[in-house]
Amino acid sequence: MISATTPFTRDELMALRADASAVVAGHFPAYAAIYAARGWRMFPGIERVYVNAKARDELGWRPRHDFGTALARLAAGEETVSPLARRIGTKGYHDGEVAERPSPLR
Repeated sequence: MISATTPFTRDELMALRADASAVVAGHFPAYAAIYAARGWRMFPGIERVYVNAKARDELGWRPRHDFGTALARLAAGEETVSPLARRIGTKGYHDGEVAERPSPLR
């Protein structure tokens, strides 16, 4: 599985973990209003950032969608999921919760 290209730099990683909202707003100033319109909040911190540089460099892979395109869809009143994701639906990978998060334990 390959993720979308991250907008974050290595220099932002510590700040992203401490105050994700401020870092995200630096890249996507409209995100807070788009989230607020839906009653959403940004995570306090983001602990992982996936980098797809190897896939882009070695495979020539270029993602078509990222957080920015998802925000644009939300701002336009569109769904953020693709037609394929709608067709497949969600999978129930976890059958319990631990500390308000899905449990990987069975």
